[in-house]
Amino acid sequence: MPFDPTDAAELIRIARHVSRTEVMPRFRALSASQVSTKKDAHDIVTEADTAAESALTAAFRQSFPDAAIVGEEAVSADTSLLDRIGDTGRVIIIDPIDGTWNYAAGQTNFGMILAVVEDGETIFGFHLDPVIDDWIMAHRGGGAHWARDGASRTIRTRARAALTDRIGLTSIALFPRAHQPAMALAGLNYGRLLSPRCAAHEYRLLAEGHVDFCLASALHPWDHAAGTLIVTEAGGHAALLTGAPYSALSRHGPLLAAANRTVWDEAAQRFAFLAP
Repeated sequence: MPFDPTDAAELIRIARHVSRTEVMPRFRALSASQVSTKKDAHDIVTEADTAAESALTAAFRQSFPDAAIVGEEAVSADTSLLDRIGDTGRVIIIDPIDGTWNYAAGQTNFGMILAVVEDGETIFGFHLDPVIDDWIMAHRGGGAHWARDGASRTIRTRARAALTDRIGLTSIALFPRAHQPAMALAGLNYGRLLSPRCAAHEYRLLAEGHVDFCLASALHPWDHAAGTLIVTEAGGHAALLTGAPYSALSRHGPLLAAANRTVWDEAAQRFAFLAP
């Protein structure tokens, strides 16, 4: 059965419910014992991440029994789960709290990301802002939209801006140290080069026409599968920095998403030294 608007509405209902019951009650209420590290002090997980992913997983298994579920925290415990994304059939990819460092620090730039993949292709993307309880989403071939409580509107990336007016989003510290000085220098050509450290809001800023490009180093599918679909449906262009197509199966970057192909080409040339 195709993933239709009724399925999307059910996914959104579940996401909003889990946001209200698991994510927001813990916001600015976490104790030190409810926050722990994964790889290092910059890569953290909270009780809210694990509780939200558990609740989402249980609800999706009930509403979408034929779908495989791949969540960020589950993959941290068992990396072989990533292989399910390439299997035949439907997969729901979960990032229960994107921007966990911001969330744990009491900052509002965090979000929930969900992507639906069919036979290896992303067909639906959803970014929820739990604080405001609004979201952006896209069905493949159906455009990109903002929505909240019955209201919705089409969203579009912005028209080409002059080079010195362009705004890029990237986290220089996440790239190899040897490339960081050159990245900083390349960024001086733009109006601003910022680092929100939250893919949910970075793709939202790009899809809604507020910035010109996003450049990412690590290709975790829960960070990028939904956002790249939303941006392309909003009129943008997303691909690996080499020019190769991006998919939820991609594991090695960098990944560049831009407001349009012209901006993508310029940024790809300027940051070409990062390509493998």
